[in-house]
Amino acid sequence: MTVPVPDLFGMLNALVAAPSVSCSSPRLDMSNRAVIDLLAQWLDALGFAVEIAPISAQPGSPGKPQKANLIATLGQGPGGLVLSGHTDTVPYDEHSWTFDPFTLTERDQRWYGLGATDMKGFFPVAIEAARAFVGQELKQPLIILATADEESSMDGARQLVAQGRPKARFAVIGEPTDLKPARLHKGMMMESITIVGRSGHSSDPSLGNNALEAMNEVMTDLLQFRAQLQERYRNPAFHVQVPTLNLGCIHGGDNPNRICGECELHFDLRPLPGMDANALRHTIAQRLQPLAERRQINIQLRSLFPGIQAFEQPADSPLVRTIEQMTGHSAGALGFATEAPFLRELGMDTVVFGPGSIRQAHQPDEYVEIAQLQPAIDMLKTLIRRFCL
Repeated sequence: MTVPVPDLFGMLNALVAAPSVSCSSPRLDMSNRAVIDLLAQWLDALGFAVEIAPISAQPGSPGKPQKANLIATLGQGPGGLVLSGHTDTVPYDEHSWTFDPFTLTERDQRWYGLGATDMKGFFPVAIEAARAFVGQELKQPLIILATADEESSMDGARQLVAQGRPKARFAVIGEPTDLKPARLHKGMMMESITIVGRSGHSSDPSLGNNALEAMNEVMTDLLQFRAQLQERYRNPAFHVQVPTLNLGCIHGGDNPNRICGECELHFDLRPLPGMDANALRHTIAQRLQPLAERRQINIQLRSLFPGIQAFEQPADSPLVRTIEQMTGHSAGALGFATEAPFLRELGMDTVVFGPGSIRQAHQPDEYVEIAQLQPAIDMLKTLIRRFCL
């Protein structure tokens, strides 16, 4: 039995009503299957070939939420256009919301709901644009892609790269950009440094090896490294034109009268396009090795998550030029990370472009401006005509 496809409000209301929080905390982490299943039903009804791909990194063991990607394809061919979004949201503070976060509420020409702008709202827009081409003969395929866990591990995008699909020539990621295209964003690294020394009585420093004192030297070196990076790398397209390195949190020791035996530092590094995350990790490890040898102390480095490479789509891409002409805006740079580097790794020219503002994301009373939705639909139709017909 074919499931009728709701109107724009009905689609977003159903998606918002399906909780799909992804979080590094198992207590808050949820499955995204309800969202995936809704999209699959609607796209199947429109004639798309629909594939649901469970996330292998999420095997669905007891207590582990099941996650999946969705790849829905209309038409055939070697090229084509991907319209991509993520199905998960960040956690929410229900008591801070004026409205029910899981009921789409219209007020003051806005639609309020968790994920309304980041970024469940893109899927109804993409489906509504695609609906106009159902029954037409496409020369290149139109692919609607829905991923899992963008807000946490990016396991959905990582699995796409591992599988080498979908294959297409162009991709639009519908993150909220106020309908202004973006072709660059910084990478994202979250790293840990643990120093293991030896505890002892504080009255005699020779009885131990103070990990906290060694970490003081490590932090000094990291700040020197940051200054060197910022002297070497600069990109005026970004609001913050240089790579950043933030010392986020530190934990060490247990009492004033004990030599600190272990200390751990977490830091965040945001590289510019052209800076490789793995090379940065290697450089940091090399810089700290002499310190470890001199102090005869153990320094361990690890990544808190695999990280996201910086993203840059060349300005001469046909997709970039088309969206710039269509919107009247030059493609700029984002201050937040997306799945764009993964789609680029799959060989697609990629632009980030969608309705809504990132200023409304990740906070209570998240909303999308209704006035942006029809223009977004119309612009996606233009892209489909250009790259699929």
